[in-house]
Amino acid sequence: MLKRKSKESEARSMKDKQKDTFQVLGVGASAGGLQAFIHLLEHIPSDIGMAFVLVQHLDPTKKSLLPETLARTTTLPLTEVIDGSKITKNHIYTMPSDSYITIVGNVLHLTPRKKHPGPQNPIDSFFQALAKHHGKDAIGVVLSGTGTDGTVGIQAIKENGGRTFAQDASAQFKDMPQSAIDSGSVDFILPADGIASALIQISREGTSGTTKLKP
Repeated sequence: MLKRKSKESEARSMKDKQKDTFQVLGVGASAGGLQAFIHLLEHIPSDIGMAFVLVQHLDPTKKSLLPETLARTTTLPLTEVIDGSKITKNHIYTMPSDSYITIVGNVLHLTPRKKHPGPQNPIDSFFQALAKHHGKDAIGVVLSGTGTDGTVGIQAIKENGGRTFAQDASAQFKDMPQSAIDSGSVDFILPADGIASALIQISREGTSGTTKLKP
């Protein structure tokens, strides 16, 4: 009898864990990213069942206006991250301009940006942490931008079983998404609103490991 109760308890525990599990998206952009963010998020329903973390190349000397701007285009609540923010589904998180962002479990952490010149890759850093901690429940999206930031992170997400997307030729600046595509680690190449449609389908049909997207 005790063994039976133990098994029933374990089964309930597993179901509870499944209910608490949700997919986390890292969405990276640089130049031209604002319009791409808008075209993606304006099509996302408030009950998508996912969390969105937006990582953008920003001027560290100026406060980001991204939260105020995007709040007018989406029905999901939107928060600029503070160190230790816990992510929840059906929520959008943006990166402060003076910090890098990473994720451990469901908690977002900030570190001050380096002040010396040179290449900085906040998208790669976040995507790699997302791949490590969320595996098949991680989704990486590379939107408009110059340079190659996001490519290494997209590879990490793909290698850990997650889904990967890149914006197609509709990107205002094509370098970043094209670099990701050229890596061979992008599952779907779509316009921003097409990525939104694919995400809705994933959320309705199953986890990232089982959903088959329609053409």
